[in-house]
Amino acid sequence: MYLKNRFDMKIKSYYILACLAISPFLAHSQEFLYKDSRLSITERVDDLLGRMTIDEKVGQLAKPLGWEMYEKTEHGVGVSQKFKELVKKEPIGLLWATLRADPWTQKTLETGLSPVEAAKATNALQRYMLDSTRLGIPLLLSEETPHGHMAIGATVFPTAIGQASTWNTALIERMAAVIALEAAAVGAHNGYGPVLDLAREPRWSRTEESYGEDPYLVGQMGKAMVKGMQGGRVGEEGKLFSTLKHFVAYGVPEGGHNGGAASVGERDLRQNYLAAFAPAVRQGAHSVMTAYNSIDGIPCSSNAWLLNQILRKEWGFQGFVVSDLLSIQGLHGGHATASSPVESAAQSLGAGLDVDLSGTAYGKNLKDALALGLIDEETLDQAVKRVLRTKFALGLFEDPFVSEQEAMRTVGTKAHRAVAKQVALEGITLLKNDNELLPLKGNMKRIAVIGPNADNVYNQLGDYTAPQAEGKVTTVLQGIREKVQQKMTVEYVKGVAIRDTAASDIPAAIAAAERADVVVLVMGGSSARDFKTSYQATGAANVEESKKSISDMESGEGFDRASLDFMGDQLKLMEAIHATGKPIVLVTIKGRPLNLNWAQEHLPAILDAWYPGQEGGLAIADVLFGDYNPAGRLPISVPRSVGQLPVYYNHQKPKHHEYIDMEAKPLYSFGHGLSYTKFAYSKLHIVKKEKDASFDVEITLDVENIGQYDGDEVIQLYLVDEVSSVVTPIKQLRGFQRMHFKKGEKQAVAFTLNPEDLKIWGVDKAWIVEKGRFKVLVGSSSDDIRLEGSFVLEKDYPLE
Repeated sequence: MYLKNRFDMKIKSYYILACLAISPFLAHSQEFLYKDSRLSITERVDDLLGRMTIDEKVGQLAKPLGWEMYEKTEHGVGVSQKFKELVKKEPIGLLWATLRADPWTQKTLETGLSPVEAAKATNALQRYMLDSTRLGIPLLLSEETPHGHMAIGATVFPTAIGQASTWNTALIERMAAVIALEAAAVGAHNGYGPVLDLAREPRWSRTEESYGEDPYLVGQMGKAMVKGMQGGRVGEEGKLFSTLKHFVAYGVPEGGHNGGAASVGERDLRQNYLAAFAPAVRQGAHSVMTAYNSIDGIPCSSNAWLLNQILRKEWGFQGFVVSDLLSIQGLHGGHATASSPVESAAQSLGAGLDVDLSGTAYGKNLKDALALGLIDEETLDQAVKRVLRTKFALGLFEDPFVSEQEAMRTVGTKAHRAVAKQVALEGITLLKNDNELLPLKGNMKRIAVIGPNADNVYNQLGDYTAPQAEGKVTTVLQGIREKVQQKMTVEYVKGVAIRDTAASDIPAAIAAAERADVVVLVMGGSSARDFKTSYQATGAANVEESKKSISDMESGEGFDRASLDFMGDQLKLMEAIHATGKPIVLVTIKGRPLNLNWAQEHLPAILDAWYPGQEGGLAIADVLFGDYNPAGRLPISVPRSVGQLPVYYNHQKPKHHEYIDMEAKPLYSFGHGLSYTKFAYSKLHIVKKEKDASFDVEITLDVENIGQYDGDEVIQLYLVDEVSSVVTPIKQLRGFQRMHFKKGEKQAVAFTLNPEDLKIWGVDKAWIVEKGRFKVLVGSSSDDIRLEGSFVLEKDYPLE
């Protein structure tokens, strides 16, 4: 018994000593439960929030401009003094565009960051937050990613309007995955994009950033972009979570003025503008950005109905909402719905806007709003929780760092350039091809390449593009020269600028054309920012300043247009080259539809490339010489005149009548695009299957390549609700497939319609599919319908 007691006492003493030894660690673990990855995200968020001061909570909602937060010296890359002072003053939660480089940020190839330096910078910023702040909360880093990461070295894809011209969601998903991989490799967590604004006002400066005029096409493209960028869940390796822009109806400002009021009713808003966002939200997009504009007198950045009722309650959105840059300040400074910055902050937070993109709208203003009782701490906590949940889901508390070596291996690879070229190829749209001038024949000995966009790197890339290293971008001239090698003489003359008429040399262009067998005339517009242009605080260009020093820029944020005519001496050049009698291929590189009336009437061939990205020159050359058969389709109608605007294809009934001085329909309609081959449609078959609470409609047909070339066809399905309780569009896109056909090949094509495709916002303000007859139209564009059929629903189908 004595020995047993001695043994028990010894064991107990060992146990006490062991407990004393590990007690500091147990206490530490209990003190910082939010750092315990074994706990649920909800438990960790609640624990962290309970430890935070008001200053720390407000700081988590601040997203300052990031490019001033690092410093690059001969000794390396680290955090800047400005960043240290900012964090000491306000423990910020996020940064925006830390790695952005362009004339607005004044970051060049020399002063900006290479991919390896970018990884070092983001690692340094995260290390400082972990080591030098009280709670060690990591940063969430957001970057611009609409057509590639807007950072030095990243792959540059076509802008969104060109992406939409592919009508290929699988390709856009693949592209988005590349963008995410490159940005994540250098430390980004969140990508700004896609832009889901319906562009029904082409005078608007940001048309190039959109997927066009149709809610179905925009919705499908947005869904694909989110799926490719974000993957299956927030925090997936090599992915970013998406921020959808701009919520909502931003692309139809009155008069085309960027940020101007939008005049749309609730039914139009739900059935069109909100419908363009819904698929991307359902796909799991984790962030939404409010638009600058107002709708029916309520600014989007203080619209609780949009943010809480529609987005969160009806759609079940679980992420966070961020302002556009300075849009919260715009409530008192522009819209004048708030009397002070404090009231602006209270209105936005109270409406469900969580994060301030600027880092200056919330902060002290929110603290003052709390003190004045304009908002309560519960509302503040809810916004902070949304940000913290995101950070925990991303795994930032476990490891916020990236590999510098991996960044070097991942960004701008050969494989990624191949994807950029494929997107450019599939987006090129053949608008006209009289007498089969294209593809160009091999018996030609001399080609003249003429025009302001033939050999201009930045005019080819669009807005939101970083500086490019020498040789990274292939222009149209370079692509043609690489294609023909020594088989053909290629002569280049610029001829004119996009806007500036002071240096035009049309006689030199005429001389080159006269020596040539064929002329490739490369014209259009430009969104290329330069270091001479000044910029507003929002990043939009100062148009008044640009008039003093005329750049090529006539599109891109801030450059709204009153007309859609070619600017400068471009039309004069076009007319002069036409007068030589030589065959001309017009290639347009631009960000918005331009007036092509004269070209359509006089020139034999027109190719539309939008802004085709870094591989655009190679892609255009492949199409010109027949190595690729174009199959792009217009995602936006091309008007004959601004007097027709708006002129989108799916306008409300009744059908438009003709003007006394012009046709009512556009020059080129939505969905238009030609091919070097021809396709025949046949055997339309429609089978309706009605059930108790739902239905589906199966539609099949055959398509055959009856031409002389292999090629893609974009089969488009449109629907007409023949009689309904509210006015519906004259037709609306409800399905499309891009398919490849060998010469002589026939394939079966199938579509399935469901209640989502037929629903309307009824007279009692609820979603319903009404009984009645529906017409099915299938064809190659909205105005090239090859087959028609119909089906009848025997009863109504109310939807939740």
